[in-house]
Amino acid sequence: MWQRIQTLYLAISTLLIASLLLCNAVNIIGPDGHVEAVKYYENIVYLVFIISIISGNGFTLFTFGARPVQMRLCVIEALIMTAFQIWIGVDFIRMMKSSEVVFSFTAVFPIIAAILNIMAARNIALDEALVQASGRLRGKKKRN
Repeated sequence: MWQRIQTLYLAISTLLIASLLLCNAVNIIGPDGHVEAVKYYENIVYLVFIISIISGNGFTLFTFGARPVQMRLCVIEALIMTAFQIWIGVDFIRMMKSSEVVFSFTAVFPIIAAILNIMAARNIALDEALVQASGRLRGKKKRN
């Protein structure tokens, strides 16, 4: 399981999203210069996205025995991460009017994780194609 590159992609993707629980989403600068940090888990929508992505990716990591299912789950999780990134982008545009709000660099983690999930799905598909091709070759040898 751990020797495959797609497992590494999925693990990094899961760790990126899990790290959002420890990071600041937004720094709000007050009129007196006081900076207030808002964490990702303080926004309920962000928290729901993070929990669903972590649990989905965790489940995907351990379905290595069923490659087609794992590949579909990777794509679904990538779509959820893209939706999360869009939600962060909408919040960014909505808060952009006030110059006192600064988003953290971690706001791009969901799209990076989505790219990693797509790369994992691609490698899973390549593995499945290799297994199918070797199965056909073995089947021909048995018939002769």
